[in-house]
Amino acid sequence: MGKRDNEAETVEKARIPLLRDQNAAEEEDGGIKSQIWMETKKLWRIVGPAIFTRVSTYLIFLITQAFAGHLGELELAAISIINNVILGFNLGLLLGMASALETLCGQAFGAKKYDMLGVYMQRSWIVLFLFSTLLLPMYIFASPVLKFLGQPDDIAELCGTIAVWAIPSHFSFAFYFPLSRFFQCQLKNKVIAISSAAGLVVHIFVCWLFVYGLKLGVIGTMATVNVSWWFIVLVLVTYATCGKCPLTWTGFSMEAFTGLWEFAKLSASSGIMLCLEYWYYRILIVMTGSLKDAKIAVDSLSICMSINGLEMMIPLAFFAGTGVRVANELGAGNGKGARFAMIISVAESLIIGIVFSVLIIFLHDQIGWIFTSSETVIKAVNNLSILLAFTILLNSVQPVLSGVAVGSGWQSFVAYINLGCYYCIGIPLGFVMGWFFNSGVKGMWAGMIFGGTAIQTFILIFIVMRCDWEKEAQIANVRVKKWSLSSSRN
Repeated sequence: MGKRDNEAETVEKARIPLLRDQNAAEEEDGGIKSQIWMETKKLWRIVGPAIFTRVSTYLIFLITQAFAGHLGELELAAISIINNVILGFNLGLLLGMASALETLCGQAFGAKKYDMLGVYMQRSWIVLFLFSTLLLPMYIFASPVLKFLGQPDDIAELCGTIAVWAIPSHFSFAFYFPLSRFFQCQLKNKVIAISSAAGLVVHIFVCWLFVYGLKLGVIGTMATVNVSWWFIVLVLVTYATCGKCPLTWTGFSMEAFTGLWEFAKLSASSGIMLCLEYWYYRILIVMTGSLKDAKIAVDSLSICMSINGLEMMIPLAFFAGTGVRVANELGAGNGKGARFAMIISVAESLIIGIVFSVLIIFLHDQIGWIFTSSETVIKAVNNLSILLAFTILLNSVQPVLSGVAVGSGWQSFVAYINLGCYYCIGIPLGFVMGWFFNSGVKGMWAGMIFGGTAIQTFILIFIVMRCDWEKEAQIANVRVKKWSLSSSRN
């Protein structure tokens, strides 16, 4: 039996699509065009399903917001703040913390340490669940916190009511993000895509049932998000634990409870790095709550942020793809391949960003109709469309470079860059332009784009172009050995 098990494992390993080895001969024999084509195929095996997955899951929030928007301006403002600020803040932190798996699982997969992927995912579940529990006060005390931050009383009160109904969704993220990284790092991206599509279908049906069938109002729209997200988690857990990942999932293990402190530190670094980016424009929505005509300002800006967020799923898919590709190549000891993967990712994401920026400029007077029938809000959205186009363009590069940081394990270093650019330069400049120069939400947004995002992007470009990639490959190999030995000792 032991011999047969070993033979079966050998066959299974042979079927795993190793990104480093696959088509290697073709790359060596071909010219630069061949290399670009081969890297593009490897990248899009991750990016293609990741775009579909991220758009599907983001549409769950977008459809919820659209249903609320047609209930009234107050409901739209409240749901927008819950989705973009409270859920958005916490989602950004948990998403960032889970990206530690892109470093560890990606490099372990490249080094062919397949059994470690399941252990890493279980550690991530434990760490993210504990952090999720610590974040509960944001939901319980949402109303007084939003009033303190300057939101109008009626918006803050409704947000406080809705926030409690968002708690189940909050805990679903602690399981979903590690699961998605677990599948993504072993190229089982279709599983995530199919589960997300199924979740979206469920969400549309449940939204219609709760809002129009049962007439549960704005509370019903928030409740539908819980059903959809937990449905997706259930599908992914079932697939992972029922024999579909025999090499990377070997069952629940006590090893998951070892090395938690080191894992938590890397997760926290990843979380801080990404959530400082993710929170940045959410803070802008909070800042607009104290402007004149706050409802119109919040509604118009939240619509722009929703459109930006939907398009952002593409560079975030490149973020995921780049992280995996760079981690795989570094784990396999190929620094040159990691650098080439980075260049291809940035170039292709930038081209897509240019296309969408041009579309926003041409459709500037049409994009508000999706979310509201208020002429005042639609006009306000139209006035912000140029800034939206610039934001989309910059965001087509910056997340991809963050993916390089995740794949290389630079999370702590980049977190300091994000803190300095976004919160020491961008937000103060936005505040000055919006208030002291009396330019309102346009001034705030412009200051944050050119004072924070642009500077951070140029710094990251400088860092990755000066990087010694062969040295990074050596560091990655040391990291994989260290974590593997640590687990085996325990």
